[in-house]
Amino acid sequence: MQNPPSGLTVWRNALRRLARFRKPRSAWSAFVPLIALAAGLLFTTSAKTADGTALREDRRPKLAQVVNEERDRVTASQQKARELAAAVKSQTDALARTDGPIRAESERAEQMEPAAGFTALHGPGLTVRLDDAPPRTGDRPDNVRPDDLVVHQGDVQAVVNALWTGGAEAMSIMGVRVLSTSAVRCVGNTLLLHGRVYSPPFVITAIGDPTAMRQALGASDGVRLFKDAVEHFQLGYQETVEKDVTIPAFEGSSALRSAKVTS
Repeated sequence: MQNPPSGLTVWRNALRRLARFRKPRSAWSAFVPLIALAAGLLFTTSAKTADGTALREDRRPKLAQVVNEERDRVTASQQKARELAAAVKSQTDALARTDGPIRAESERAEQMEPAAGFTALHGPGLTVRLDDAPPRTGDRPDNVRPDDLVVHQGDVQAVVNALWTGGAEAMSIMGVRVLSTSAVRCVGNTLLLHGRVYSPPFVITAIGDPTAMRQALGASDGVRLFKDAVEHFQLGYQETVEKDVTIPAFEGSSALRSAKVTS
């Protein structure tokens, strides 16, 4: 008669039976601890980086705040520049009353101010209004793209160049005097002009012969392309003859950073 198995033998046999029914360990199971460790490290790093804030927070409100702050800063700087210019003129006028050379130079500068755009001008002219397309209508093609429905920088520049070509004596965009050296830039569907941002519709007014300027607009390839888009995508284009319109004085800097003589 055999001796009964000891407790250790019973447990050893039970573990062996259990091992027969266990599935073999996958190779991936060896990586589970490493994956868990990497996930924990990632969560810890994210928490330290966020420092109590949301990493995926929508930045658009902050961007709008930055734009508003910069716009206020530009407005304040322009006001300060106007005050300084007025102070310089006041002191120059005071000196001109007792100093002959200064008086002569002041008078010469005043004679050139109208041609340079530093005085307001009024007279007959033409106003051109460019606008984005209205909300979707059934008359548009089905394959229309978002870029087809907004006014672009090239569209505004085409109108400005055509008006200059048509003999414009003075011009304003959104009520702001521009010169032939003024840069017209668009950011998205907004216009950036002299540090300020304007939304459509974009209004361009020029003083000169309305008939000649309308002919120049009709001859411009860029303006014709925009008019084609008006027909297909319902963008806005309007020409208005002005009997007497006022263009304000130019308030920007008159200093040229670079120039090139054309042949």
